[in-house]
Amino acid sequence: MSINRMILNETSYFGPNAREVISSEFEARGFSKALVVTDNTLIKAGITDKVLEVLDSEFISYEVFSDLKPNPTVDSVKAGVTKFKKINADCLIAVGGGSVIDVAKAIGIIINNPKFSDVVSLAGVVNTKNKSVPIIALPTTAGTAAEVTINYVITNEATTTKMVCVDPHDIPIIAIIDTELMAGMPASLAAATGMDALTHAIEGYITKASWVMTDMMHLKAIEMIFENLPKAVLTKDMEAINNMGIAQYIAGMGFSNVGLGIVHSMAHQLGAFYDTPHGVANAVLLPYVMEFNGDVCYKKFEEIGNVIGLDMDALTKEEIVEVVVQAVKDLSKSLGIPETLRDLGVQKEDLKALSKKALVDPCTGGNPREVTVDDILEIYKKAF
Repeated sequence: MSINRMILNETSYFGPNAREVISSEFEARGFSKALVVTDNTLIKAGITDKVLEVLDSEFISYEVFSDLKPNPTVDSVKAGVTKFKKINADCLIAVGGGSVIDVAKAIGIIINNPKFSDVVSLAGVVNTKNKSVPIIALPTTAGTAAEVTINYVITNEATTTKMVCVDPHDIPIIAIIDTELMAGMPASLAAATGMDALTHAIEGYITKASWVMTDMMHLKAIEMIFENLPKAVLTKDMEAINNMGIAQYIAGMGFSNVGLGIVHSMAHQLGAFYDTPHGVANAVLLPYVMEFNGDVCYKKFEEIGNVIGLDMDALTKEEIVEVVVQAVKDLSKSLGIPETLRDLGVQKEDLKALSKKALVDPCTGGNPREVTVDDILEIYKKAF
């Protein structure tokens, strides 16, 4: 009998205007000054201001750091560390999607574990000694669940590699899932991050380390995503947006503790090589990886089919895989997600190099079916 571990946030808040709790948490925990990590797109859209208004109304001292890209780099983290030290901050407030929260995690870890200040030494499973600087995470996208996970991803531009960093010390102490911050997402971003959440839920459900508690989380997340994602994207239904915020958080609770699989291994390379949005890369690759894993996962796929309302009676295992994969494809297509890697600008001549890097990605070990570099190359080709 194996030992299973669960690591979650210390405190989480959900719902419209949940950001209002920042002031009471800030005071209760004795913080004096925050570095607010966000990005310039969110600043221009006025979304960051929704949080800054709360800080200003309570005279909370802060400065803003927004010098980062959608696929954040080693240099972005180093610049954030420098800014944190310069202003003598004692906590981080991350307002943004996965990229923003990932940068905050890396900054927080390095401040309290300066031996990792080169950033690149954080790649993989790292045994840091000290917990991160306290992070309050406010996601603006319903997908990455970075606010509840022990993972973060930073791009090493020198090696064209996405570093997957796994460290229980990086998890934010407070997660605030505020529907109003997510409501401002453009439809394309809502679709991409929603499919990212679905990928987390499906990969977490079938990963080697899955167990009864995470299975419960992932199945519920899958059910909620299929029910709410189209309405959240296509009609901007506020209840559906709120439910997507909860669903992606539930998926994060699960996969953070059991890992993922080769959809993520392969998507990470597309982000590193081409700066492809992570959710879009996942959405394109997910059906093809599901087909690859189907022979060993068809029983779990049958459960997925049941919770999303498909007729799964008297199907062969091949038919089970086929109908569930088709449901994923149909959902993705209905949201306007590109259908092939060619549509994303991937170059066929790069597929071998991508495959080699994907094989050694930390997520590969969690895939339920053993995989070789040739297997990955074949999946890339099918998705191309």
